[in-house]
Amino acid sequence: MKPFEPNLSALATARNVLLTPFDLDESKLIRTLGSMFTHKVDYADLYFQFTKSEGWSLEEGIVKTGSFSIDQGVGVRAVSGDRTAFSYSDEISERALADAAEATRTIARAGSGRIKVPKSMTPTGGRSLYLPNDPLDSLDATAKVKLLERVEKMARAKDPRVVQVMAGLAGEYDVVLVVRSDGVLAADVRPLVRVSVTVIAEQNGRREVGSSGGGGRFSYDYFTDEVLDKYATEAVGSAIVNLDARPAPAGPMTIVLGPGWPGVLLHEAVGHGLEGDFNRKGSSSYAGRIGERVAAKGVTVVDDGTLQDRRGSLNIDDEGNPTQCTTLIEDGILKGYIQDTMNARLMKMPVTGNARRESFAHLPMPRMTNTYMLAGDKDPREILESVKRGIYAVNFGGGQVDITNGKFVFSASEAWMIEDGKLAYPVKGATLIGNGPDVMNRVTMIGNDMRLDAGVGVCGKEGQSVPVGVGQPTLRIEGVTVGGTGG
Repeated sequence: MKPFEPNLSALATARNVLLTPFDLDESKLIRTLGSMFTHKVDYADLYFQFTKSEGWSLEEGIVKTGSFSIDQGVGVRAVSGDRTAFSYSDEISERALADAAEATRTIARAGSGRIKVPKSMTPTGGRSLYLPNDPLDSLDATAKVKLLERVEKMARAKDPRVVQVMAGLAGEYDVVLVVRSDGVLAADVRPLVRVSVTVIAEQNGRREVGSSGGGGRFSYDYFTDEVLDKYATEAVGSAIVNLDARPAPAGPMTIVLGPGWPGVLLHEAVGHGLEGDFNRKGSSSYAGRIGERVAAKGVTVVDDGTLQDRRGSLNIDDEGNPTQCTTLIEDGILKGYIQDTMNARLMKMPVTGNARRESFAHLPMPRMTNTYMLAGDKDPREILESVKRGIYAVNFGGGQVDITNGKFVFSASEAWMIEDGKLAYPVKGATLIGNGPDVMNRVTMIGNDMRLDAGVGVCGKEGQSVPVGVGQPTLRIEGVTVGGTGG
């Protein structure tokens, strides 16, 4: 990767895209913030955003659908105590800023009014985790269609039982500018790409589905034939395995979770419960438990927004703070929470650079970036061989979790029956049911093969979706309830 100064490079782009075309400069932004502080407000910020995105979909050998959109606007926020006023506009102009600022004064009576608006803004550096390029321009339309056609041919060539292939290509170019009442001026230019492959295989009248894909914060040239072939191999392999799958047994049993994407269970069942807003309000099962044991010895969980080119990584969060690697659970002991500025202030805890929002039209809140469990010392083969009878979950589909009590339900999209330490046969319909904190205390073996997912994660919270990463090593967990249809 070519080095670059992240904030100056991004800031120049943000000014050119979000300020100059609309006759805005820093003096006008400071004036807007100042108008909000004529009343008692503790903090205010402006969040400008320009987003260009596209999607291409192939089915039955033909690119049947395509989309392209451009969205831009500004969100204006004022905070007084634990109250927030927010307004946004998809028009960027001095008049729109003034109107949005006026709308935020509804909470002014609760503020202290001790904060003074700065006379000038100070550019604040972020990180240099990805190049600030526009991925949509990295291939022309013909090349994008050919990319999808190549991955479809790869998948069909893997096995004659493949009867249908669906492939998708998506890209996004996101420019953000954060202007804060404490004088911070920060910007980020965020590329994001993804390829997805889904296949349907048929055998003796039975049809099964397999899927794969990946991506990250880079250009389309990441998707070499080697990478595309890997996706095709994984998707076809999953579908073929499921053609021979038997009904999964039901009841409590030992579970082995594979590395990588199965970390989505950790994300949902544990990660959400460690977000600051839930803990400040006391609604999380982890509220008030810092310093207590919440997982088995050896379990260390981090949220790391600083990984190079990863889907969940950011140079700055959506409040302009540099992202961090935050240890949440260390050797089974709860160490901290994921925080944005407001919740950290109210809880008297450090800001962790986890403020995220779906767009300028949404409020920021504490959200995960790349959340994963660190590796242990066990060979994955040793973990499998240690199980007399159980389920090996290779991959997961959908799932649900209740933040207040940590209860979850997750469906395995690929799973195997373990008998006498060996993978005996694939099973279908295995659903893992449990409680996040309880399951983390049932971890008995941790593999040395920690792996991050391929770059496909999307996290939903309070109606907002953001890209995330997950990961974990191979895990052995005791006494997990499996819902299945077999005997």
